[in-house]
Amino acid sequence: MDLLMAYLPNYEKPFSAFVKKQHKPFQAVMEDETLRVCGKPDIGEAKTSDLAGILVHKFKHKKQEYLIAYHVPVRQTGSKIEQRSPDFLFIDFYRLGAHENFYDDLKIYLKANGWYK
Repeated sequence: MDLLMAYLPNYEKPFSAFVKKQHKPFQAVMEDETLRVCGKPDIGEAKTSDLAGILVHKFKHKKQEYLIAYHVPVRQTGSKIEQRSPDFLFIDFYRLGAHENFYDDLKIYLKANGWYK
């Protein structure tokens, strides 16, 4: 799969830890999915409320649904919010996993790392 990436991935610790524990074939699938996100960041569903700013991309592997939580940096100019300029093109990947406890664990991680003020 040859994709033109608009962004580079930045893997946070929970994301990397999950990937590291998986078998090689599934790691390749996860890499393909992160490359899809990097090529088209708006592929995920934007979350609201206390997860505002987080997008979640869902994919299936062997009949199991997995979720990838990520954040595309934005900047504010006046009253408009626009995508970040091309100087630093990174997407922060926070979590990857099955649906069970996914959002609760994501909120705990984000809160511990200063996402909420």
